[in-house]
Amino acid sequence: MSFKFENLEIWKLGRNFVTEIYKITRNFPRDELFGLTSQIRRAAVSVVLNIAEGSNRRSDPDFKRFLNMSRSSLDEVVTALFIAKDQKFINEKDLDQFYKIADSLASKITALSNKLK
Repeated sequence: MSFKFENLEIWKLGRNFVTEIYKITRNFPRDELFGLTSQIRRAAVSVVLNIAEGSNRRSDPDFKRFLNMSRSSLDEVVTALFIAKDQKFINEKDLDQFYKIADSLASKITALSNKLK
């Protein structure tokens, strides 16, 4: 048995994004564990969870709503990455790398959302 979301490119890309977010946040200061580290991880996970949950909805408008929540969570991750850079937890190169991945994922989420009725 397979789940519908397993065939979605955005879900696969989102999972990879989460893995990379977890890797980079391991280097954040320990005192941020319950602050920015937790927030950015939860937002990244929310991206793929909303894609998965929405994919099994019975209507396109309902799926679109979950894709919009996924996109909002991605915006939250990007903002948190800017904060991490401002606080010198990551450097400009790291920010640029994650920004490009997030931008590509955002475009793909939006494209799928636009295809739905």
